[in-house]
Amino acid sequence: MLLAPPKSKNTIQVNIAAKNGKKLLRFLEKKKDSISPLLIVTHDYPDPDAIATAVALQYLAERLHGIKSRITYKGIIGRTENRAMVNLLKIPIHKIRPSDIRQYEHAALIDTQPEFENNPYPRNRKVTMVVDQHPYVKKPFAELAIIDTECGATSVILTQALLLSGLEIPRRIATALAYGILSDTLNLYRAHRTDIIQTYLDILPLCDMRTLIRIQNPPKSKKFFSTLNRGLQGAKAFRGVIVSHLGEVEHPDLVSEIADFLVTYKGMNRSLCTGRYKDKLHVSLRSNRPTDDTPEILRDIFDDHKEAGGHDMVAGGSFHVTGKDKNDSRWQEAEAMLVARLLRRLRLPAKADFYAPFHQEKIKITAGS
Repeated sequence: MLLAPPKSKNTIQVNIAAKNGKKLLRFLEKKKDSISPLLIVTHDYPDPDAIATAVALQYLAERLHGIKSRITYKGIIGRTENRAMVNLLKIPIHKIRPSDIRQYEHAALIDTQPEFENNPYPRNRKVTMVVDQHPYVKKPFAELAIIDTECGATSVILTQALLLSGLEIPRRIATALAYGILSDTLNLYRAHRTDIIQTYLDILPLCDMRTLIRIQNPPKSKKFFSTLNRGLQGAKAFRGVIVSHLGEVEHPDLVSEIADFLVTYKGMNRSLCTGRYKDKLHVSLRSNRPTDDTPEILRDIFDDHKEAGGHDMVAGGSFHVTGKDKNDSRWQEAEAMLVARLLRRLRLPAKADFYAPFHQEKIKITAGS
């Protein structure tokens, strides 16, 4: 009697990943055009992963079952790479309008959830579906909730669904999904499961590689470099932690960009960056320590834990500051409070002797300054 060879761990992982894609396809098959038109809502200031997931869902729903939809977001698409992605791939994404909430009976929340503070959908209203990778605070109030906290990028879920659907995948959709996976997994560094890498390899041959390169390397504006200069000049460091308060920023994505940049400085393990935009202080925390639960660290230094989130070594959030203008002392107090709480959370001395790492002469800075 011949015995079948045991399934490898990789095969098991692929089956688990494909399960979510099949679950989405079954739901769409069951509902068909009864959920048309569908309002697709991303998180505020959408990143490539959210944008790619949204446009892939739109294509899948329309091509399979004739479901019409509108992709919406709140805030702005500020990061240069994100704008290049939307423009070069001609992604139909729109600023959400109050009338959208009234007109659309069905909604899909993408890369966010009903209980999160980072989307404009009413908290007390049931949504049709949720597709996300972040741990939930409260089980989503939705007909379908697909939440895979280990998938690396929400784009992986939609890529699986598209590959399983048998549909022809347009180059622009494939390119969006490949970039969504790359950007959210830090070029696959955070791809802890083999099925994530396999999903990326399966979609990559369908991409427009020239466009993908253009999206990843767009021309940067003068504003970006002036903000980067301000971030470097104002940076302070202590025991592997580097902090920079950017003051008023053109768009919140600059905060995460500078935080990404600062954590690469030799000798640094974590970076904290803040920026003032409208009436909110936007905060990004980055780590290069695999043992860090960076979102949990950031939530611990916020008054309201629901205003911060992220995954693995990447976290972000924002909260209102009641200062009348950007020179109001309450902004500085909020920034100093975050640094003090971060030091306490990391069990570092409260009266830390920070230094300015990018000044020629060595300058000591007190923790509260």
